[in-house]
Amino acid sequence: MDNTKTFAHKLSVFSLIMITVGSVDSIRNLPATALFGSSLIFFFLFAALFFLIPSALVSAELSSAWPEQGGIYIWVKKAFGSQIGFLTIWFQWIENVVWYPTILSFTAGTLGYLISPNLANDKIFLITVILSTFWGTTLINLLGMKLSSRFSNFCTITGLLLPMTLIIGLGIDWLIKGNALQISFSPAALLPNLHEPQAWVALTGIMMSFCGIEIATVHARDVQNPQHAFPKALFISSIILITTLILGSLSIAMVLPAAKISLVSGIMQAFDAFFIAYHLEWLMPLVAILLIIGSIGGVSNWIIAPTKGLLVALQDIQLSQHFQRENKHGAPTTLLFYQACIVTVLVLAFLIMPSVNGAYWLLTALTAQLYMFMYIAMYATGIYMRYKYPNQQRPYRIPGRFGMSIVGYIGIIGAIITIAIGFVPPANIDVGSPLHYESLLMAGLILLSAPPLIIYQFKKKNLIQRLFR
Repeated sequence: MDNTKTFAHKLSVFSLIMITVGSVDSIRNLPATALFGSSLIFFFLFAALFFLIPSALVSAELSSAWPEQGGIYIWVKKAFGSQIGFLTIWFQWIENVVWYPTILSFTAGTLGYLISPNLANDKIFLITVILSTFWGTTLINLLGMKLSSRFSNFCTITGLLLPMTLIIGLGIDWLIKGNALQISFSPAALLPNLHEPQAWVALTGIMMSFCGIEIATVHARDVQNPQHAFPKALFISSIILITTLILGSLSIAMVLPAAKISLVSGIMQAFDAFFIAYHLEWLMPLVAILLIIGSIGGVSNWIIAPTKGLLVALQDIQLSQHFQRENKHGAPTTLLFYQACIVTVLVLAFLIMPSVNGAYWLLTALTAQLYMFMYIAMYATGIYMRYKYPNQQRPYRIPGRFGMSIVGYIGIIGAIITIAIGFVPPANIDVGSPLHYESLLMAGLILLSAPPLIIYQFKKKNLIQRLFR
């Protein structure tokens, strides 16, 4: 008997669009993409074709066929076994852990800019705010999903939709009124020199802007006529995401010289420039508060979901009960504690990098690369499952006999390009010498990819059970 039928036909196309846009759209990535001027339009369209659309379609089919709790872990496990499945869910979890310092540095930079613009580049101030906010948000999630979901919904509406609409509206008005622009919209500026590796660096930040669209596809079985609803919802969502992210990034690029854009306080810099021109300086404190609320909500949205997926994997491989502990609210206490400890260590990147922008970009590149490993596994799973389980019921299916293979291989190509480009140090951000940057990035990838492999080796020898009895 299909128990999912009792939940079917609850979500409309509009609901799917709101879930998707709310999960992916982010204002904090805009400064990182604004750095690359009008050429960002090309790279956003490239990323949509080679990443956004493939990830949405493949995850929609997999989640409709295998909607069990655990998401990507369940799909990959069925295709390639529990060890590869665990490695994949680990990538989804650890990339979020690396991502937290970047979004919270945006929070700290915004708060610092509100108090005194110099604080936005003060490393000690940023670290203090990041750690205080993250540990505080962790405590909120320990109190259960009901409280954290209400908090996140409030933050999304007030801290994402309102500021995003405002920055885009100001940018459009700035352009219509013929004010001075810091970028050019000439054909030469719109199409970058694709033979120059440095031109592709923009792709790292842009790919991160599109990550997470697979989250909404867990509702694939709760939709009437998913074969029609999902393509329509994903198409409209993609248009909204591409439009808002391009226009938001261009709004910043139009009023700020690239050399002066701060990755942690660029939004505030842009609002400051707009408000001074329009004599609306009194709005700055309000906007800053909204941005802080939005970024904290973004952390709260993601802090529990990947951890829950990792918990399912740990329970499935029967790892020590120490890592599976949950409190009375159903929150995975041990995993949330370790997650906060790892974030605390990663925040030290702000001390070892020569600039705040450099630390931000290093963590962004590392996050993107770890996430791409997860997406490669997801695309490979989608392709393989068509052959391994050809008769599995799929309420949503990518059309065509070879449709999944075409979409999957396009996604794999996009992910591999992103991983490779991540090692190219950006010329307009102080990340130290190329050797320093690449060494830190490689060390981060090795250290953060190794734990699941070590865990499996320890598990074979029952060492973990002996250590955590």
